[in-house]
Amino acid sequence: MKKLIFILICLLATASSAAKTENNSTAIKPTSNRGTIMTVLGPIQSSEFGKVLAHEHVMVDFIGAAKTGRHRYKQDDVVETMLPYLHAVRQRGFTGFVDCTPAWLGRDVEVLRRLAKQTDLHILTNTGYYGTGNDKYLPAHAFRETDGQLAARWIREWEHGIDGTKIKPGFIKTSVDKGPLSKIDRKLVRAAAKAHLQTGLTIACHTGEARAALGVLETVRAEGVDASALIIVHADGINKENVHVKLAEAGAWIEYDGVSDKSIKKHVRLIKKMLEAGFGNQLLISHDAGWYRVGEGQAAKKKIRPYNAISDKLIPALKAAGVGDAELHKLFEENPAKAFTIRVRNK
Repeated sequence: MKKLIFILICLLATASSAAKTENNSTAIKPTSNRGTIMTVLGPIQSSEFGKVLAHEHVMVDFIGAAKTGRHRYKQDDVVETMLPYLHAVRQRGFTGFVDCTPAWLGRDVEVLRRLAKQTDLHILTNTGYYGTGNDKYLPAHAFRETDGQLAARWIREWEHGIDGTKIKPGFIKTSVDKGPLSKIDRKLVRAAAKAHLQTGLTIACHTGEARAALGVLETVRAEGVDASALIIVHADGINKENVHVKLAEAGAWIEYDGVSDKSIKKHVRLIKKMLEAGFGNQLLISHDAGWYRVGEGQAAKKKIRPYNAISDKLIPALKAAGVGDAELHKLFEENPAKAFTIRVRNK
């Protein structure tokens, strides 16, 4: 009887503790799939990500948030057009592909899922909004809602899936205009930080300019997010190279994602400089290439830029400049896996 009474007391204490946790509105909800990477086909272990292109695009629609939508293109045409380019990525030994097209700018997760199945690539999509372009690509509710309300929208996509599917985002993509952050841009960054703290998804922020990049860093840190959760997108567009070092010293990821056939010398110099400065663990490299241009007709297909300059030109050039296999493995495999692994990074 004493043993039975003891068991009942323990059960009641456990239930009471669980109820207190449930009723505590300040408690951070546990994040499922922590320690993994979320692809459009579901979670994978970080070790499965392989060799990665960290910033690319399959499709983009530049008409603006007020007019964009699936009525403007045929999914079959997008898949048929982009499939050869993604096959070429896989044939060159890459297994990871981070698609950075956000909502209201041409994101279509079903297209990405079809391409992932047909190419055997680990493709990531995102949640978040794009503030660059003088706010042309922001939906009307982005101006009305608070940062907390926007964050809640993005968290719902993480918890329940995107656009009525079960496909979940693998990171948060946002974007700001050049110069000091505007009111709306700062709100987007704060929303991204709040969403990170609830989901563990990494924040990739389009900047490309020193004041904007530093403003983004300041804002996420003010929200309690460690800089290691932030990717400075288009860092190779920041002319003040001392700012690259300053951002890296703070702990942010530095993404050189403008690699093209014409930029090889520039990127070899930038990459070697950061390696020599001891920031090789914080570099991500990609093309920002593609893509299917919605609404621009057949002629636009000739503008699609392949995702091959890194494999065909940059990597051989880096090797010729003395960058070893271990460092290349770090740049294209270890770093992307670490950057996109789901985990909350508090200050």
